[in-house]
Amino acid sequence: MSGASELPALVVHEERLREPVIGAPIDVLSWDQACERIGHWAAHRESRYVCICNVHSVVTARQEPGFHQVIAQADLATADGAPVAWMLRRLGHAGQRRINGPDLMLRYFALAEQRQEPVFLYGNTPETLERLRQRLAQRLPGLRIAGMHSPPFRPLTPEEDQAVVELINASGAPTVWVSLGCPKQERWMAEHRHRIRAVMVGVGAAFDYHAGVLERAPAWMQNAGLEWLHRLAADPRRLGPRYLSTNTRFIALAAQQLLGRRRVTRDDRTPGTPPA
Repeated sequence: MSGASELPALVVHEERLREPVIGAPIDVLSWDQACERIGHWAAHRESRYVCICNVHSVVTARQEPGFHQVIAQADLATADGAPVAWMLRRLGHAGQRRINGPDLMLRYFALAEQRQEPVFLYGNTPETLERLRQRLAQRLPGLRIAGMHSPPFRPLTPEEDQAVVELINASGAPTVWVSLGCPKQERWMAEHRHRIRAVMVGVGAAFDYHAGVLERAPAWMQNAGLEWLHRLAADPRRLGPRYLSTNTRFIALAAQQLLGRRRVTRDDRTPGTPPA
Protein backbone atom coordinates (compact mmCIF):
# COMPACT_ATOMS: atom_id res chain seq x y z
CA MET A 1 0.00 0.00 0.00
CA SER A 2 1.17 3.53 -0.71
CA GLY A 3 1.72 6.13 2.00
CA ALA A 4 -1.23 8.12 0.66
CA SER A 5 -3.71 5.27 1.12
CA GLU A 6 -2.59 4.70 4.71
CA LEU A 7 -3.41 8.23 5.82
CA PRO A 8 -6.75 8.94 7.52
CA ALA A 9 -9.54 10.40 5.42
CA LEU A 10 -9.76 14.18 5.28
CA VAL A 11 -12.27 15.71 7.67
CA VAL A 12 -15.18 17.51 6.01
CA HIS A 13 -15.12 21.08 7.28
CA GLU A 14 -17.71 22.42 9.69
CA GLU A 15 -20.19 25.16 8.95
CA ARG A 16 -18.42 28.39 8.12
CA LEU A 17 -18.20 31.16 10.73
CA ARG A 18 -17.18 34.67 9.65
CA GLU A 19 -16.88 37.96 11.50
CA PRO A 20 -16.54 41.40 9.84
CA VAL A 21 -13.31 43.23 10.68
CA ILE A 22 -13.85 46.90 9.73
CA GLY A 23 -16.27 45.52 7.16
CA ALA A 24 -14.20 42.69 5.64
CA PRO A 25 -15.64 39.25 6.49
CA ILE A 26 -12.87 37.13 8.06
CA ASP A 27 -13.15 33.42 8.87
CA VAL A 28 -12.95 32.30 12.49
CA LEU A 29 -11.03 29.02 12.54
CA SER A 30 -7.94 27.17 13.72
CA TRP A 31 -4.81 26.08 11.86
CA ASP A 32 -6.12 22.52 11.61
CA GLN A 33 -9.47 23.68 10.26
CA ALA A 34 -7.80 25.85 7.62
CA CYS A 35 -5.65 22.97 6.39
CA GLU A 36 -8.59 20.54 6.51
CA ARG A 37 -10.79 22.79 4.39
CA ILE A 38 -8.13 23.33 1.75
CA GLY A 39 -7.35 19.61 1.77
CA HIS A 40 -11.03 18.66 1.42
CA TRP A 41 -11.47 20.96 -1.58
CA ALA A 42 -8.20 19.76 -3.10
CA ALA A 43 -9.23 16.10 -2.76
CA HIS A 44 -12.35 16.87 -4.78
CA ARG A 45 -10.50 19.09 -7.31
CA GLU A 46 -12.78 22.02 -6.52
CA SER A 47 -12.08 25.47 -7.91
CA ARG A 48 -11.78 27.69 -4.81
CA TYR A 49 -9.68 30.60 -3.61
CA VAL A 50 -8.24 31.57 -0.24
CA CYS A 51 -7.29 35.09 0.83
CA ILE A 52 -4.78 35.71 3.63
CA CYS A 53 -5.93 39.05 5.04
CA ASN A 54 -3.66 41.48 6.88
CA VAL A 55 -4.25 45.13 7.80
CA HIS A 56 -3.47 46.27 4.25
CA SER A 57 -6.07 43.83 2.87
CA VAL A 58 -8.94 44.83 5.15
CA VAL A 59 -8.26 48.57 4.80
CA THR A 60 -8.10 48.21 1.00
CA ALA A 61 -11.39 46.28 1.10
CA ARG A 62 -12.92 49.14 3.10
CA GLN A 63 -11.78 51.72 0.56
CA GLU A 64 -12.40 49.81 -2.68
CA PRO A 65 -15.82 48.15 -3.19
CA GLY A 66 -14.47 45.91 -5.94
CA PHE A 67 -11.77 44.50 -3.68
CA HIS A 68 -14.26 44.13 -0.84
CA GLN A 69 -16.31 41.91 -3.13
CA VAL A 70 -13.21 39.80 -3.88
CA ILE A 71 -12.64 39.20 -0.15
CA ALA A 72 -16.34 38.67 0.59
CA GLN A 73 -16.65 36.05 -2.16
CA ALA A 74 -13.49 34.16 -1.16
CA ASP A 75 -14.03 30.59 -0.03
CA LEU A 76 -11.75 31.29 2.92
CA ALA A 77 -10.36 34.59 4.27
CA THR A 78 -7.95 34.08 7.15
CA ALA A 79 -6.71 36.51 9.79
CA ASP A 80 -3.14 37.31 8.80
CA GLY A 81 -1.53 40.05 10.83
CA ALA A 82 -1.70 40.40 14.61
CA PRO A 83 -4.17 43.33 14.54
CA VAL A 84 -6.74 41.37 12.49
CA ALA A 85 -6.54 38.35 14.80
CA TRP A 86 -6.68 40.70 17.81
CA MET A 87 -9.88 42.24 16.47
CA LEU A 88 -11.49 38.81 16.15
CA ARG A 89 -10.61 38.09 19.77
CA ARG A 90 -12.06 41.44 20.85
CA LEU A 91 -15.22 40.63 18.90
CA GLY A 92 -15.80 37.52 20.99
CA HIS A 93 -13.68 34.81 19.37
CA ALA A 94 -11.23 34.08 22.16
CA GLY A 95 -8.09 32.23 21.18
CA GLN A 96 -8.19 33.20 17.50
CA ARG A 97 -4.64 33.03 16.17
CA ARG A 98 -2.96 34.47 13.11
CA ILE A 99 -3.35 32.23 10.06
CA ASN A 100 -0.56 33.70 7.93
CA GLY A 101 0.66 32.85 4.45
CA PRO A 102 4.23 31.61 5.07
CA ASP A 103 3.23 29.25 7.89
CA LEU A 104 0.06 28.04 6.16
CA MET A 105 2.10 27.20 3.07
CA LEU A 106 4.62 25.09 5.02
CA ARG A 107 1.98 23.40 7.15
CA TYR A 108 -0.02 22.42 4.10
CA PHE A 109 3.04 21.33 2.11
CA ALA A 110 3.99 18.96 4.95
CA LEU A 111 0.52 17.38 4.70
CA ALA A 112 0.71 17.30 0.89
CA GLU A 113 4.06 15.49 1.14
CA GLN A 114 2.45 12.79 3.30
CA ARG A 115 -0.49 12.45 0.91
CA GLN A 116 1.78 12.48 -2.15
CA GLU A 117 -0.31 15.41 -3.36
CA PRO A 118 1.37 17.68 -5.94
CA VAL A 119 1.41 21.47 -5.67
CA PHE A 120 1.83 24.26 -8.22
CA LEU A 121 3.79 27.49 -7.60
CA TYR A 122 2.62 30.60 -9.46
CA GLY A 123 4.10 34.10 -9.35
CA ASN A 124 7.26 35.95 -8.32
CA THR A 125 10.45 35.74 -10.44
CA PRO A 126 12.05 32.72 -12.15
CA GLU A 127 15.10 33.08 -9.88
CA THR A 128 13.02 33.05 -6.71
CA LEU A 129 10.97 30.09 -7.91
CA GLU A 130 14.11 28.08 -8.57
CA ARG A 131 15.58 28.93 -5.18
CA LEU A 132 12.26 28.05 -3.57
CA ARG A 133 12.20 24.68 -5.36
CA GLN A 134 15.69 23.89 -4.09
CA ARG A 135 14.91 24.92 -0.51
CA LEU A 136 11.68 22.92 -0.47
CA ALA A 137 13.51 19.86 -1.80
CA GLN A 138 15.83 20.07 1.20
CA ARG A 139 13.11 20.67 3.76
CA LEU A 140 10.38 18.42 2.33
CA PRO A 141 12.16 15.92 0.04
CA GLY A 142 8.97 13.98 -0.70
CA LEU A 143 6.97 17.03 -1.82
CA ARG A 144 5.93 16.87 -5.47
CA ILE A 145 6.06 20.21 -7.29
CA ALA A 146 3.91 19.65 -10.36
CA GLY A 147 4.89 22.95 -11.98
CA MET A 148 6.07 26.51 -11.54
CA HIS A 149 5.36 29.62 -13.56
CA SER A 150 6.54 33.23 -13.31
CA PRO A 151 4.23 35.54 -15.29
CA PRO A 152 5.53 38.82 -16.73
CA PHE A 153 4.99 42.04 -14.76
CA ARG A 154 2.33 43.26 -17.18
CA PRO A 155 -1.24 42.31 -18.01
CA LEU A 156 -1.39 39.02 -19.90
CA THR A 157 -3.02 38.82 -23.28
CA PRO A 158 -6.12 36.58 -23.46
CA GLU A 159 -4.01 33.98 -25.26
CA GLU A 160 -1.27 34.08 -22.61
CA ASP A 161 -3.83 33.86 -19.83
CA GLN A 162 -5.50 30.84 -21.41
CA ALA A 163 -2.10 29.17 -21.77
CA VAL A 164 -1.52 29.67 -18.02
CA VAL A 165 -4.89 28.12 -17.21
CA GLU A 166 -4.14 25.12 -19.42
CA LEU A 167 -0.64 24.74 -17.92
CA ILE A 168 -1.95 24.64 -14.35
CA ASN A 169 -4.87 22.35 -15.13
CA ALA A 170 -2.66 19.95 -17.08
CA SER A 171 -0.21 19.73 -14.16
CA GLY A 172 -2.76 17.83 -12.09
CA ALA A 173 -1.97 19.87 -8.97
CA PRO A 174 -5.06 20.33 -6.79
CA THR A 175 -3.61 23.42 -5.06
CA VAL A 176 -1.97 26.50 -6.57
CA TRP A 177 0.11 28.77 -4.32
CA VAL A 178 0.07 32.32 -5.64
CA SER A 179 2.70 34.99 -4.96
CA LEU A 180 1.69 38.15 -6.82
CA GLY A 181 1.28 40.57 -3.91
CA CYS A 182 -1.87 42.19 -2.57
CA PRO A 183 -4.30 43.10 -4.10
CA LYS A 184 -3.13 41.66 -7.44
CA GLN A 185 -3.08 38.03 -6.33
CA GLU A 186 -6.56 38.20 -4.76
CA ARG A 187 -8.04 39.70 -7.92
CA TRP A 188 -6.24 37.12 -10.06
CA MET A 189 -7.63 34.25 -8.01
CA ALA A 190 -11.18 35.64 -8.12
CA GLU A 191 -10.95 36.05 -11.89
CA HIS A 192 -9.76 32.44 -12.33
CA ARG A 193 -12.24 30.66 -10.09
CA HIS A 194 -14.18 28.14 -12.20
CA ARG A 195 -11.40 28.22 -14.82
CA ILE A 196 -8.57 26.71 -12.79
CA ARG A 197 -9.51 23.29 -11.35
CA ALA A 198 -7.67 23.72 -8.08
CA VAL A 199 -7.66 25.58 -4.78
CA MET A 200 -5.77 28.87 -5.20
CA VAL A 201 -4.09 30.27 -2.10
CA GLY A 202 -2.62 33.79 -2.14
CA VAL A 203 0.47 33.78 0.09
CA GLY A 204 2.16 37.09 -0.80
CA ALA A 205 5.80 37.21 0.30
CA ALA A 206 5.89 33.56 1.42
CA PHE A 207 7.89 32.56 -1.68
CA ASP A 208 10.54 35.17 -0.86
CA TYR A 209 10.79 34.05 2.76
CA HIS A 210 11.04 30.33 2.07
CA ALA A 211 13.43 30.90 -0.85
CA GLY A 212 15.74 32.89 1.41
CA VAL A 213 15.35 36.08 -0.65
CA LEU A 214 13.88 37.93 2.35
CA GLU A 215 14.70 37.33 5.98
CA ARG A 216 11.67 36.70 8.13
CA ALA A 217 11.29 38.22 11.59
CA PRO A 218 12.56 36.14 14.53
CA ALA A 219 10.00 33.88 16.19
CA TRP A 220 9.74 36.13 19.25
CA MET A 221 8.75 39.10 17.07
CA GLN A 222 6.18 36.99 15.23
CA ASN A 223 4.70 35.76 18.51
CA ALA A 224 4.61 39.30 19.90
CA GLY A 225 2.79 40.61 16.82
CA LEU A 226 5.81 42.67 15.72
CA GLU A 227 6.56 41.07 12.36
CA TRP A 228 5.40 44.26 10.66
CA LEU A 229 8.14 46.19 12.50
CA HIS A 230 10.81 43.83 11.17
CA ARG A 231 9.51 44.29 7.62
CA LEU A 232 9.39 48.07 8.06
CA ALA A 233 13.01 48.15 9.26
CA ALA A 234 14.08 46.09 6.23
CA ASP A 235 12.28 48.30 3.66
CA PRO A 236 11.34 51.66 5.24
CA ARG A 237 11.21 53.63 1.97
CA ARG A 238 8.52 51.42 0.44
CA LEU A 239 6.62 50.28 3.53
CA GLY A 240 6.85 53.42 5.67
CA PRO A 241 4.21 55.48 3.82
CA ARG A 242 1.94 52.44 3.40
CA TYR A 243 2.10 51.46 7.06
CA LEU A 244 1.55 55.06 8.19
CA SER A 245 -1.54 55.35 6.02
CA THR A 246 -3.11 51.90 6.41
CA ASN A 247 -2.25 51.33 10.07
CA THR A 248 -3.63 54.73 11.10
CA ARG A 249 -6.78 54.08 9.11
CA PHE A 250 -7.14 50.60 10.61
CA ILE A 251 -6.78 51.85 14.19
CA ALA A 252 -9.44 54.51 13.65
CA LEU A 253 -11.89 52.12 11.98
CA ALA A 254 -11.27 49.34 14.53
CA ALA A 255 -11.93 51.74 17.41
CA GLN A 256 -15.12 52.90 15.69
CA GLN A 257 -16.30 49.30 15.23
CA LEU A 258 -15.57 48.28 18.83
CA LEU A 259 -17.19 51.42 20.28
CA GLY A 260 -20.22 50.94 18.08
CA ARG A 261 -20.53 47.32 19.18
CA ARG A 262 -20.27 48.31 22.84
CA ARG A 263 -22.95 50.98 22.33
CA VAL A 264 -25.31 48.47 20.67
CA THR A 265 -24.74 45.97 23.49
CA ARG A 266 -25.49 48.64 26.11
CA ASP A 267 -28.61 49.87 24.32
CA ASP A 268 -29.93 46.30 23.93
CA ARG A 269 -30.00 45.66 27.68
CA THR A 270 -33.38 45.27 29.28
CA PRO A 271 -34.45 48.55 30.97
CA GLY A 272 -33.47 48.51 34.63
CA THR A 273 -30.78 45.85 34.11
CA PRO A 274 -27.56 46.94 35.81
CA PRO A 275 -24.39 47.02 33.75
CA ALA A 276 -22.31 43.85 33.71
